[in-house]
Amino acid sequence: MKTALTIAGSDSSGGAGIQADIKTMTANGVYAMSAVTALTAQNTTGVYGILEVTPAFLASQLDCIFTDIPPDAVKTGMVASTPLIEQIADKLRQYGAKNIVVDPVMVATSGARLISEQAVDALKAHLLPLATVLTPNIPEAEVLSGLSIADAADMERAARAISETYGCAVLCKGGHQVSDVDDLLWQDGVGKWFRGHRINNPNTHGTGCTLSSAITANLAKGYALDSAVERAKAYISGALAAMLDLGAGSGPMNHMFDLKGAFVE
Repeated sequence: MKTALTIAGSDSSGGAGIQADIKTMTANGVYAMSAVTALTAQNTTGVYGILEVTPAFLASQLDCIFTDIPPDAVKTGMVASTPLIEQIADKLRQYGAKNIVVDPVMVATSGARLISEQAVDALKAHLLPLATVLTPNIPEAEVLSGLSIADAADMERAARAISETYGCAVLCKGGHQVSDVDDLLWQDGVGKWFRGHRINNPNTHGTGCTLSSAITANLAKGYALDSAVERAKAYISGALAAMLDLGAGSGPMNHMFDLKGAFVE
C-alpha cells in the first residue's frame, strides 16, 4: 500500500487540517500519516486558539516517520512560524522526500493575512523551492508572484512567474473571484485548465486541504501530476455534490463510503 504524509495543524472540528487530510488520503486509497505542527481550537466559524509544537518535537515526529514508514508523497499545510518552516525544509531535504505538495496557506480567500511576513519569507526561501507542486488560491498567488490577478490571463501570468521563480509546478485555484471553479496547472512552461462547475453547497470548510491531500494521495499512487489533479478535482466535486450536512443528522459514514466507491479505485 502506498503511503502519504501530511505536515499541518490539527482542526478540532475535523473539517480541515490534518483531520481532513487523513480522511481524504484514506478515502483515496493510501496509508495516511501526520506530523502535527499545532493544535487549534476551531470549527467552521473560525479559529479561537493555536498552540504550536516546538521545532524539536516536530523534528522528532518527522524522524519517526521517515525512518520507519517513508512516505511516497508529502503534503504541507499551514505552518505559521519561521522555526517550524525551517525544520520541515531541513527534514524533507535530509530524507530526500519526493512528491511534495505545498499548500502555501498564507492568505484567506477573503484577503485576510494568516501568517506573518517573516513566515512568508521563510516559506519562499526554504519550503517552496522543494515543492513538486504549489496549490495557491488567488490572493496567495498574488503574494507569490507580485502580480494582481483579475482574470484568466492574469492567472496564467502569475502561475508562470511563480513556477519560474521556485522551479516547480503551480496549481492556481480559481475560485469564484476570477474563473468560477476553473483551476490552472502550470507545469514545464505550459498551462492546462481544469474546468469545473459550481456546486451550491455552503459546507466548504476545508476544501483547500481536501484538494491538496487528494493530489498528494494520487501522486503517492504513481499518477502523473496532471492526472493527480484531475482525479483530485473530481473527488472534491463529488464530496461537495453529496451535500452532507452534519447538523441535519444525515448519515456521514454512508456518504463517506459512497464517495469512496464513486471516486476511488
